Amino acid sequence: MRTNEIIREIKRLPISKRIYVVEKAIQSIRTQEDKYVMKKAADLLYTDYNTDSELTAFTNLDFVDFYETK
Repeated sequence: MRTNEIIREIKRLPISKRIYVVEKAIQSIRTQEDKYVMKKAADLLYTDYNTDSELTAFTNLDFVDFYETK
């Protein structure tokens, strides 16, 4: 389906359905943008996490059981 056809079909919908379509489209764009931003940030920090021991100093505690004291 071409963009023009999609827009024409959306215009035929009642307003409540059009609003729903717009909300879902915006939600999809935001989700995609969030994933892009997170991937970009992870890519930028990848080398740092691999080489800087201060950033990963506590990872050796990942599998240690911690118990709350009472």
